Amino acid sequence: MTEIPRLVIAAPSSGHGKTAVSVGLLAAFAGRGLTVAGFKIGPDYVDSGYLGLASGQPGRNLDPRLQGVDRVAPLFAHGAAGSDIAVVEGTMGLYDDLSGGGEGTSTAQVAGLLKAPVVLVVDVAAMGQSVGALVHGFRSFDELLWLGGAVLTGVISDRHEQILRESLGDLGVPVLGALRRRALTPLPNRQLGVAPVVDRSTDAVRAVRRLGSVVASCVDLERLLALARSAPDLVTDVWSPLDAFAAASANPPTRQLRTVSDASRVAPVSPAGPGGSGGSGAPSGPSGPGPAAPASAAPASSAPSPVSSAPAPASAPPADASGEASPDEAGDSDADKTKAVSVPPPAERAGQRAAERQSQPAAGRPVVAVAGGPAFSYSYPETIELLDAAGAEVVAFDPLRDEALPPGARGLVFGGAFPELYADELSANEPLCREVAELAFRGAPVIAESAGLLWLVKEFDGRPMCGVLNASAQTTNGQVLGYRSAIARASSPLAPLGATVVGHKAHRTLVTPRSGENSAWQWRGGQPEGFVWRKVHASYLNLHWAGYPTIAKRFVSALG
Repeated sequence: MTEIPRLVIAAPSSGHGKTAVSVGLLAAFAGRGLTVAGFKIGPDYVDSGYLGLASGQPGRNLDPRLQGVDRVAPLFAHGAAGSDIAVVEGTMGLYDDLSGGGEGTSTAQVAGLLKAPVVLVVDVAAMGQSVGALVHGFRSFDELLWLGGAVLTGVISDRHEQILRESLGDLGVPVLGALRRRALTPLPNRQLGVAPVVDRSTDAVRAVRRLGSVVASCVDLERLLALARSAPDLVTDVWSPLDAFAAASANPPTRQLRTVSDASRVAPVSPAGPGGSGGSGAPSGPSGPGPAAPASAAPASSAPSPVSSAPAPASAPPADASGEASPDEAGDSDADKTKAVSVPPPAERAGQRAAERQSQPAAGRPVVAVAGGPAFSYSYPETIELLDAAGAEVVAFDPLRDEALPPGARGLVFGGAFPELYADELSANEPLCREVAELAFRGAPVIAESAGLLWLVKEFDGRPMCGVLNASAQTTNGQVLGYRSAIARASSPLAPLGATVVGHKAHRTLVTPRSGENSAWQWRGGQPEGFVWRKVHASYLNLHWAGYPTIAKRFVSALG
């Protein structure tokens, strides 16, 4: 059994302020000297980044589809180990299922798996007594739901707040906080939505600080802490990479990479466009090197500096925050009195830790270079932990800054983000592009998801890229978003032929052709997608490696 005080922060729908409240709570509790941990339900990398910035340790994701229902509680216990309180931010509305198929991915269902009390964040700007009917409906929809209270946002006046409290008081639902309209500082934005922490680091730090100060002054932290501590002990194992490997070897569970007896059970569909299998007959994998590199090209003699695009320390509010400052001013005047909290993105943290011992790589530990920085900021911390446990020396690098791979790199992992925002810089880094291409052509294992796929093509929006894949990419006006149950169409360092996985896609770009001669994935009703060439596996599909821990072992074994 594991004793972890915990709260799940939910809302009737998106737009009520649950991310801001969750981030503010973590910053406020941290400002009181508590060790805190933040989690996001679903695959969202951006929100978990802000939760990590506020908490001072990696923000993690809990996703039954990507990880498996049976791994949610163990992964939570792993990420929250040693914490005084864990805050879990929900996704969309309380009962909304991310998969759209009632497969157990709603915030309410995850709260049940964690046996955690739910705090409902409600934007009340356009309602009065009706808040009682709304909250009553959410509480009674599932009799097993533990609704511990509500935090109200968008409160207009003292009289408005009194009406709201009376309505909820009649239900016996405690109001644990009331925030005035425009009190919640918006997180940094950009054209595509909330900006990741590493994209707008200074603004992100400032926003987290102010949210912590406002929440500390407007929310009853003591009652929330008492509610969190009332959660029962969680009867679960604590996830660890080594235990995950051992379990996979001893008795492979259903969530391991499973291989169907006949990979053609999902019939391959010839992709449209030039270069695809079934096209002109020309191979869609590269027939020669990408960007030309001198034969004498070699890695730089010194290691690239550790990725350092992490934001400056985010200051949490002081324990005695009085709330006298206006919401627009809260948090700035007392910045010098606050506890410093700073946390880089997962890949960068792992890379920095590895870099400390990498000046002389551990004997027998092959170096795996993991891309980080603004262009490749999307990474789950468990990926790094699994690679490390599998025997790799994980070193981070920033393709926007570093002109060479980490010395001795024998494998590459590229995650996602929004490369369309950094296409010029990525294209301009010709020395690194050449080195990546050379390593791939020499047969080094490469896993490239989403943004990584785009970096490996010949050109992206007319700009030359690494040229490892005989394909091009362009930004579109549409968006592809959702889960996919996929079957591996070719053996690669990521998965064997016929392996089945559940992944997530989120992109606004189009790669042509959509697959190579050996495609990476196929799913029911879809065309083959992605590229497998030599030891390169590149596709739009993002996997959570904790759901398939054997990926890390397979990848490290392919390093040779």
